[in-house]
Amino acid sequence: MPSLPTSLRRLGPTDVPLLRKLNALFGDAFGDRETYEGEPPTDAYLEGLLAKEHVFVIAALSDDRVLGGLVAYELDKFERMRREVYIYDLAVDAAHRRRHIATDLIGHLRDIAARRGAWVVYVQADHGDDPAIALYTELGTREDVLHFDIGVEPQPR
Repeated sequence: MPSLPTSLRRLGPTDVPLLRKLNALFGDAFGDRETYEGEPPTDAYLEGLLAKEHVFVIAALSDDRVLGGLVAYELDKFERMRREVYIYDLAVDAAHRRRHIATDLIGHLRDIAARRGAWVVYVQADHGDDPAIALYTELGTREDVLHFDIGVEPQPR
């Protein structure tokens, strides 16, 4: 299949339809449509999210088709005067993988992060997700850490 012309674009408040397409792509890529499409936020909520300077949503587009994308958040640090950027979600449509779209998305994010004075971009990969681990190993330094989800229910004291 020939490569489609691709542009990379940081989505803004007027790009809610593209963000909805990206969420559908995430749901398919992660095998979790319920999380990404089960209770969709309102347009106003998504417009507000896309307007935030510290929220980065970058889409790989061919016309109005979303071929891939990422969502990242900028975090201000307390221990030093610096910022870090965390890639929360990254996926490419299965039909368009192995065309450097993920690498290009990360490169675009790195450019944004550098312009904003960030110290590092970091990402988490799941055990067994060998393509993601290979990509991130090629681009950065691996750290073996544990991830914990801590519920927010009030705890008895």
